[in-house]
Amino acid sequence: MSKPHTPHFPGGPASHPHPDAHTEQRIRTFHPRRGRVTHGQRAALERRWADWGVDLDGTPLDLDKLFADADLAPDRPVVLEIGFGMGDATAAMAAADPGTGILAADVHTPGQGNLVHLAEREGLRNVRVANGDAVVLLRDMLAPESLAGLRVYFPDPWPKARHHKRRMIQPEFLALAVSRLRPGATVHCATDWEPYAEQMLEVLTAEPGLVNAYATTSGYAEPRPAFRPMTKFERQGIAKGHVVHDLVFERR
Repeated sequence: MSKPHTPHFPGGPASHPHPDAHTEQRIRTFHPRRGRVTHGQRAALERRWADWGVDLDGTPLDLDKLFADADLAPDRPVVLEIGFGMGDATAAMAAADPGTGILAADVHTPGQGNLVHLAEREGLRNVRVANGDAVVLLRDMLAPESLAGLRVYFPDPWPKARHHKRRMIQPEFLALAVSRLRPGATVHCATDWEPYAEQMLEVLTAEPGLVNAYATTSGYAEPRPAFRPMTKFERQGIAKGHVVHDLVFERR
């Protein structure tokens, strides 16, 4: 395996934590995005990345050690969130549920910096920020049945038909994710792109390890679960007339 590229700045997340992953012939859970890192975001990463950050380089991850200073119970639940944007909703959920560890994965450096800044400002010791491809995390770094939940909120819908294969919620990815969930764990997805919601519902329903918590109604969680804060992207979608669908499934 190649060595991870050096960070964008000293003490920060690696630019390519698992370079070999980019050569694999598979669909990845992210689309590389670069943006300007503010002084505050950079300072937060430099102060806290060594304690709260993890580069997804393929090294097996011990969740007990990762959250050792978070004052969680010995059997602490840890939820994986993939694609947290700027982290505002993640921070709000962490504050509302301090007994749950949130491992939040993304590749957007400004978002990583903002979430670390929010966690530091609000004293949220139950947040850890993962940098890189979540498939590497799920496949190589997490033990089976180690997670209490999976959250995927407003992933890229790839609206063009020829790009649908790039969507994250696909049978192969879901089967891998489910293998890392403990019995009773929750899978919670949300999208404001109705055709993607329909695909999500189809793929999640077809996964034998999951059961729809709203199977007796429309299949979607209605109304929107109160514990999920409304995101900036969600508000933008609603302003454009988009309908938001939440999907909640449980691990058998």
